[in-house]
Amino acid sequence: MALTRRDLLRTGALGIAVAGSIDAIAAPVAAANVRRPTGYGPLVEDPAGLLALPREFSYRVVAQAGVTTLESGHPTPSDADGTACFRDRSGFVLVNNHEIGGDEPFRVPTLPGITYDPGAGGGTTNILVDHWGRRVREYASLAGTHNNCAGGHTPWGTWLTCEETEQRAGGVYQKDHGYVFEVDPFDRRANENPVPLKFLGRYSHEAVAVDPHDSTIYLTEDASGPNGLYFRWTPPKGFRGRRGALRQLQLTAGDNAGRLQAMSCFKGGKHIDDLSEATRPGTRYRVKWVDVPERDAREESVRKQFAAGEVTHSRKLEGAYWGDGGAYFVASYARTSDGSVNEHDGQVWFYDPRTETVELKTIFGVNPDPDADTNYDGPDNITVSPHGGLILAEDGEGLSHLVGVTDTGKAYPMARNELNDSEFTGPTFSQDGRILFANIQTPGYVFAITGPWHRW
Repeated sequence: MALTRRDLLRTGALGIAVAGSIDAIAAPVAAANVRRPTGYGPLVEDPAGLLALPREFSYRVVAQAGVTTLESGHPTPSDADGTACFRDRSGFVLVNNHEIGGDEPFRVPTLPGITYDPGAGGGTTNILVDHWGRRVREYASLAGTHNNCAGGHTPWGTWLTCEETEQRAGGVYQKDHGYVFEVDPFDRRANENPVPLKFLGRYSHEAVAVDPHDSTIYLTEDASGPNGLYFRWTPPKGFRGRRGALRQLQLTAGDNAGRLQAMSCFKGGKHIDDLSEATRPGTRYRVKWVDVPERDAREESVRKQFAAGEVTHSRKLEGAYWGDGGAYFVASYARTSDGSVNEHDGQVWFYDPRTETVELKTIFGVNPDPDADTNYDGPDNITVSPHGGLILAEDGEGLSHLVGVTDTGKAYPMARNELNDSEFTGPTFSQDGRILFANIQTPGYVFAITGPWHRW
């Protein structure tokens, strides 16, 4: 399933077509120990000790936790994670998640009007940059949320930020957490008085993908004991996705608006308990959807509300994105020690709503040497390059890379973290394709990377 450049461009800015391209790395075997064959050339060590990039590429620091400041005078918060880029008349706006769980040094300031729970330190900041990726200003757009990990674009131009937690009210926390919130990149008033979208469930949310045709939302859960689930939310009849519509639905229809269901997979008459059972690209399962009994998890975690054999679990469900008429989602790794049937260092799946099937597009074998600069593992966030191919953020063991994949399916290193072994997060291109924004989560950097993207 090697994709052409036209295929990749057609999918848009969310990294939609990644599965086919990664599959081409692996075919016909698992994508293990992929070596650097093409791309923009070897990485050049950075004298500043931050980012190694190919020759003629450069970066600028857009934000740095504890160093740059918000409009309010507070320091840029820690732990930059999922990020989206939106075009603005004067440049671009980045909506930047902060995966703050409590011990980080720089919290999102709990400012009046945008704070959900003053006891929580996570949230989002909006970073305005000019057409060259130079920082203009940054402000807090959502505060008082907990462990904001990934999320996803909406077709109507907003960002859904996900709390990866099941934290209940108590102690410093005044409210329950584990929800999805919508953030507007432009209208500050739209972000006032934050409303958790409780109809999307309360669990360890990771990422979302939204069907642009009917506003169905697909959601991943990064959890264990048991492993997480893959969800689908179907809006109520008459719902039309637009700015503010999800918020209004929560306020008017309440916690049970629409229908929240978990995925259950079958191969013939055999139920698939865990997605790690699949070890070959091309494996396809029939899907049924099972209603969530009690989506706010007041008594028991959502994933524990189902009987054995009723739903399908997976370890480390991460990135999610919509394209090719369906929803792609990623499992970063699996180990038998966490309850998985088989071990791997990454799977990419595609759910096709037309056929009600899910297909394994690629699988990365367990990385034998994570410290080798030519080995990659743990695919997480992914974005399409408007120049062909894609960029994925590596969240595995050992060295951490941004990994490029050509439109013919060959992998190469785009960047290497020279500072530490922290993961890359939030890769996203500007709409004109000139700038790749990406983060090193700890200690918290946001970069704008530029260079001869047109050159192969």
